[in-house]
Amino acid sequence: MKAFLKTLWFLAMLFIVLYVGMNNLQVIDFNFPIAGTTAKNPLHAQAALIFFGVFAIGMMAGMALHTGGGSKKKMGKD
Repeated sequence: MKAFLKTLWFLAMLFIVLYVGMNNLQVIDFNFPIAGTTAKNPLHAQAALIFFGVFAIGMMAGMALHTGGGSKKKMGKD
């Protein structure tokens, strides 16, 4: 049941990305001064592509934090 709810939630998030992409076709300038490179030369792309990129980076970061990645240490007698 938990896997079904996670899948349903993920599909809902993908629907939001698709919906935003269909309704934001205008070109925008994306400024992110902390990154350094966009302070002088902002990214000039469709709003939907920038939104999808930010969403994808956030999804990958969340997945990396959720799954861990470190090896499990055995606790035993020495």
